Amino acid sequence: MKLSFVIPAYNEEQYIGKCLSSIFRELKGRSYDTEVIVVNNASTDNTRQAALAFPGVTVVDEMTKGIVHARHAGFSASSGELVANIDADTILTPGWLDTVMSEFSKNEKLVGLSGPFVYYDVSKSLQHFTAFFYRLGYVSYFMNKFVWRVGSMLQGGNFVVRRSALEQAGGFDRNITFYGEDADIARRLHKVGDVKFTFALPMYASGRRIVKEGAFTMGFRYGTNYLWTTFFKKPFSKNYSDIRLADNGDAPLKYDPQNRRHELRIAVSIILILLGTFGMLGFVIADQVSAKETPRAFVLRMYHKFSDNDGDLQALRLKWESIRQNITSRQGNN
Repeated sequence: MKLSFVIPAYNEEQYIGKCLSSIFRELKGRSYDTEVIVVNNASTDNTRQAALAFPGVTVVDEMTKGIVHARHAGFSASSGELVANIDADTILTPGWLDTVMSEFSKNEKLVGLSGPFVYYDVSKSLQHFTAFFYRLGYVSYFMNKFVWRVGSMLQGGNFVVRRSALEQAGGFDRNITFYGEDADIARRLHKVGDVKFTFALPMYASGRRIVKEGAFTMGFRYGTNYLWTTFFKKPFSKNYSDIRLADNGDAPLKYDPQNRRHELRIAVSIILILLGTFGMLGFVIADQVSAKETPRAFVLRMYHKFSDNDGDLQALRLKWESIRQNITSRQGNN
């Protein structure tokens, strides 16, 4: 089974070398059939030359700027049945390639595989925050995939798709500019086969966006666009900013959000929401404990309530559809 690495790169001359080195390190001593494609996405620096310095790398030029345009160009130029979509500022973790090949080999219905980012160039506190954010995201992934059955979850920059499945799902939606591109792919692939998110497939990545946008702002944007794309079939946000920082070596990047007031407002809002959510959950759990129901019995009962009670589930889905239609109608009137 051939695997194609597709790496979009816009002005990434300082990071692309680390990414490519990690790929060839993983390939060393292994006999997998692979190809490596870097998509030079309208770069104005030496990204193209930096990529070509690695023997065996194919560079494709895509002059229409945008992550989805670049992924589409790389997908079109690739030939592997498996396509690994990674970012230029990422570094493969040891064993990443073996995990991918093993997962797809043992499950013929698997059409998408993904895992979390581990930001290697930020402080320990930010790394812990990111880990907590992914745990919350995993809850959404579980609900969307197994309860609501409307989608799944892929981490943009760390996901592998089966070519035939993505083609069946309609390929990349080039109307999407940045946010929600991974959620859109996950939602459509979910209808074709099994899409799996696992913590057994981590990927090192630069934390340059989180230190400049702010942890809470970035988490809120990604979370909102994930849910919006999953339920309403299009991203909530269209505008985005490119963040390019000098490689800081082994020193952590300085946490310096561009809009500190906005970051503080988002932080307070998220904390209040989480406190309210966990408070309500605490009351529910306390009620179950007083009824002497085991946690396992409670989880199973709640799962079967949502998954087996078609009437309640259909009512909730109709409510979501009504909200989406109202929003779409207002946008059309404007």
